[in-house]
Amino acid sequence: MRYPKLRELKEAITALIKGPVTSKYPYAPHTPPKRFRGKPQPDNKGCVACKACAEVCPARAIEAKDTVTKEKAVRVMLWHLDECHYCGQCEALCTTKDEAIPGVRLTNEFELAGFHRSELVSKTEEKELALCEVCGGVVTAKAHLEWLARRLGPLAFSNPTLFLSSLKDLGLAEDVERIAKDLTRSDRIKVVCAMCRRKTTLEK
Repeated sequence: MRYPKLRELKEAITALIKGPVTSKYPYAPHTPPKRFRGKPQPDNKGCVACKACAEVCPARAIEAKDTVTKEKAVRVMLWHLDECHYCGQCEALCTTKDEAIPGVRLTNEFELAGFHRSELVSKTEEKELALCEVCGGVVTAKAHLEWLARRLGPLAFSNPTLFLSSLKDLGLAEDVERIAKDLTRSDRIKVVCAMCRRKTTLEK
């Protein structure tokens, strides 16, 4: 019984000299430890609106909101922080995580209480969408296509969607009629979605 008593006495003396191990929060600011997983913060420049984060989010707290009208076709990425588990999957599997400006980063911010759920939503700016020139469906964001073409380099010329999107950005190609009445083999050389490319390749 002697040794446990000596150990407790040592701990008591150490606590008197060094002070308590707890912090003075909320009276003093708390500094989170290294690699703390706090509020996910999207970046408008780094995010390409590819929806990868929304696909891997286990809490379904990330939403890709598409607005397609005659005037515009845009996508906004929404982070619902009231449903977020702060698991870090959005940061770990972000498409642009290795770029100079990643699409999303977890911050050290943890005081996120609010009175309304609308206060707990982070969002990116509107990203223009690329629409399928055969069925009119959403292919992906144009920023995503630009990122893919930049990463692939010369290999991007092997994909008509990436190739034509790059030419349109340079003003070297014109938009064609959005909806095609009947699929033909020539529709493969258009900006098309995966389903229409499959149909033109396998069925035509």
